[in-house]
Amino acid sequence: MASSKALFLALFISPIAFCSRSVDANFAKSMYFYWVSPLSSMTNNGNDLELALDSTSGSGVQTKKAFLFGSIEMLIKLIPGNSAGTVTAYYMSSTGNSHDEIDFEFLGNLSGQPYIIHTNLYIQGNGNREQQFYPWFDPTADFHNYTIHWNPTEIVWYVDSMPIRVFRNYQSEGTPYPNQQGMRVYASIWDAENWATRGGLVQTDWNSAPFIARFTDFRARACKWDGPISITQCATPTAANWWTSPGYSQLSYAKQGQMKWVRDNYMIYNYCQDTERFNGQMPSECSKAQY
Repeated sequence: MASSKALFLALFISPIAFCSRSVDANFAKSMYFYWVSPLSSMTNNGNDLELALDSTSGSGVQTKKAFLFGSIEMLIKLIPGNSAGTVTAYYMSSTGNSHDEIDFEFLGNLSGQPYIIHTNLYIQGNGNREQQFYPWFDPTADFHNYTIHWNPTEIVWYVDSMPIRVFRNYQSEGTPYPNQQGMRVYASIWDAENWATRGGLVQTDWNSAPFIARFTDFRARACKWDGPISITQCATPTAANWWTSPGYSQLSYAKQGQMKWVRDNYMIYNYCQDTERFNGQMPSECSKAQY
């Protein structure tokens, strides 16, 4: 029979080996093309990425590793001009029908009209948690930082360090939360003319192709998912120190104020306000504080 010391080592020390630290890394070291257009490329020693869409193909990359909790960020410069019908996506996802997923999607537009920043969350294969925003800047003129911060207590979507959305963990009260599946990071560009621009009313203008989105400064300060590990193995105080702000538990008052400003002025859709869609039976998280 194993000694108490041996049991302690088996239960509390050896599992940590499955949860290893990941720090700043570039596209070439961390990702590979799973779908590629001849016009897509990684340049500048793998630090820069261009994803292209034309009438024959879109393109996409994914990380070699999956993660459980962390801060994932990259700078993105969206397609200029007439990008109607296109979607540039940046998200985290596990696999399978019961997958978890945290989304940033950028819905293209006609020239002179704003992009739409589309966010969504899937938990065990169930989505329908969309929130949408207009950007308060021109996302095609320069690079902007988009960060997904995910830990055991909250998910935060950031744009240029400003939080635009929070989904807090109320699992103890019966609200589902994604904390059991490792997720890879993806970036892609694809044709969604059947729904992306004004619900599909505006079609893709292929005379404007190729459409090219640009990415740089990919960083994953996160806990690698290297096997069937538990929540606590990627949620230790040591692991928490790997993640960027906000604090471990919730947004600061200053960040809450920034988020309120964005949501008051630039939010254009919130599933928690769409009572007709849910026939009055709103998702449970809609009645709980999210900050």
